[in-house]
Amino acid sequence: MSGPQLNEVVLKDEELDLFNASLLDRLPNQRQENGLLVRPLRSTDYDKGFIQLLGQLTEVGSIAKEQFLNTFYKMKMAGSYYVVIVEDLDTGKVIGSSTLVVEQKFIHNCALSGRLEDVVVNSSYRGKQLGKLLVSTIAQLARRLQCYKLMLDCRDRLIPFYESLGFKQEPGNANSMKMRFETTAEQSRL
Repeated sequence: MSGPQLNEVVLKDEELDLFNASLLDRLPNQRQENGLLVRPLRSTDYDKGFIQLLGQLTEVGSIAKEQFLNTFYKMKMAGSYYVVIVEDLDTGKVIGSSTLVVEQKFIHNCALSGRLEDVVVNSSYRGKQLGKLLVSTIAQLARRLQCYKLMLDCRDRLIPFYESLGFKQEPGNANSMKMRFETTAEQSRL
């Protein structure tokens, strides 16, 4: 299938989930409570404020709907991205999000490793335990997918929050290092 055909498939599908929602049904968390729904990211979430929500976490850039859909479809086809969102059913807006990226390893008998990324709750909804709900959902999902570990990087001020949810700094291995590369929108395509 060529690029334009892929776009047509995504654009025609009104509510395509990033991953099978039944994975969340099997988790011991509440999927719907107080007018809020925990679910997979959907192809329609661009129009529900998903990109603007991510802008409360970090710089997102100017992402057109077509770019969102292309990236969404690439993530879906890869099968290793699990973006979990919280939707306010009263407003129809995405108000929380977190991502699990699953990596296939050779180590640990070819096990899976999980990485928690991009945890954000809309500033108007903070203080309602939604961050905790999102992180615990990702942790349960990683366990369900049989990841042998779940890792994350966070700001120093957030360490107590993540420790309260079971994350630990490993003695002698609590460093986070990265190398950033300057990219343009044209360069950042797979």
